[in-house]
Amino acid sequence: MQDTTTKADVTEASMGPLALIDDASFDGHRSPRRHPECPERLDAARSGLKGLSMQALPVRAASLEEIVAVHGEHHWPRLDRALDGRFGMLDADTYYAPGSRDAVLRAAGGAAELGRALMTDTTRGFALLRPPGHHAEIDRAMGFCLLNNVAFAARAAQTAGAKKVAIVDWDVHHGNGTQDIFWRDPSVLFMSLHQWPLYPGTGSPRELGEGAGRGATTNLALPPGSGPEEYAEAFRRVVLPQLRAFAPDVILVSAGYDAHRDDPLGSMHLDAPCYAAMTTALVELAEQLGHGRVGLVLEGGYDLSGLESSVAASARSLLGEHTALPEGKASAAASAAITQTEALHSAG
Repeated sequence: MQDTTTKADVTEASMGPLALIDDASFDGHRSPRRHPECPERLDAARSGLKGLSMQALPVRAASLEEIVAVHGEHHWPRLDRALDGRFGMLDADTYYAPGSRDAVLRAAGGAAELGRALMTDTTRGFALLRPPGHHAEIDRAMGFCLLNNVAFAARAAQTAGAKKVAIVDWDVHHGNGTQDIFWRDPSVLFMSLHQWPLYPGTGSPRELGEGAGRGATTNLALPPGSGPEEYAEAFRRVVLPQLRAFAPDVILVSAGYDAHRDDPLGSMHLDAPCYAAMTTALVELAEQLGHGRVGLVLEGGYDLSGLESSVAASARSLLGEHTALPEGKASAAASAAITQTEALHSAG
């Protein structure tokens, strides 16, 4: 992808520092064996933010009330019993460690602080959280995820006054947990761009939500090999028009970077300028809506170099750099997938 970065009218000096959520406790979630979801991921992400204008927000543990608001009454008691200060596995992919209980509670609480701050104190923020969260369903931990961080951010934003929240998930894997939590909720628009087919096997375009929430779930199931042109077309034809029509009070991003071309867990071809362009597009739309509120919550991303460069590119876009979506032609297979999503939502 050609890098078309220029300075936007909004500069670091005019908008102030970027709100940052980070905490040493996140590093305590560490497998005793080699695992792709490791503390070194945060080291890479932190390196990507060096030299940028950042303002750290306080990090705290999520309260039981906040957990129940996201996961209901049954998930945390079971998870709390499992997080017994030892190493273990919740499923074939999802480990826990002696430091995991503190990490997951403070990651969820940190996400909530970001959601609150976006409605009260700042307009842009980045939460560098571990473990990730978007696979954690209402009552099930899975896919490296124990609590659903972005859902905590959404609920906190609503508590702070947001009537409508949008969540854009560009992780290479479908955000099944986030979809599960907001499946019947018309106040939260959930949009996922993901490789199809791929773990966890959900995310068909026909998954639209249910009841009052029908139509508030959008799945762009893109074929393997999709790159900047395909994501740009998805943004132009589906993501941005739906966001504009929904007019959320805040836009949150499940910012996974495993659709990067070098990532070992996906087969997509994104690069750092594409992540910058997608972030720019969301920032510009939020500005058009009159509030400018955009917050990124780290999800996947397992090639450390790709993660570092992509986090840096996204953060610079949050701070005002402009990178345009590419103009190239998308593949026929991706265009067909985008058309299917358009048609399903047009039909209601």
